[in-house]
Amino acid sequence: MTMSNTTTTHPSVPLTWKQADDDVHVATRAGEYAGFVELDVEGHVVRDNHGTELGSFATLADARRALEGSTQRRTRSFVQTVRRHLSMVRG
Repeated sequence: MTMSNTTTTHPSVPLTWKQADDDVHVATRAGEYAGFVELDVEGHVVRDNHGTELGSFATLADARRALEGSTQRRTRSFVQTVRRHLSMVRG
C-alpha cells in the first residue's frame, strides 16, 4: 500500500486567508495548506507550504500577493518524503 498526500492545485484557485494570531496569517488553497505570513522586526515574512522563506515585505497586502504569485508545487508523497530524509541522513 502506498500512502500519498500528493495534491495538484491550479494557480487560478484563490488563496483563503485566516488570521491565526495577532501577527500570523495562514493561507490555504483548495483546502490545502499554502503558507503563512508572520509579522516580525523585518516586516511581513512569507513562507510557502514547504517552509521556504519567500521574502519580507513592508505591508501585509504585499506579503499576501507574494504568496499568491509564488510558483505552485506539488506536495511530496509520503514515500518521496521518507526517501528524501533517508538520503540526507545517509549522505
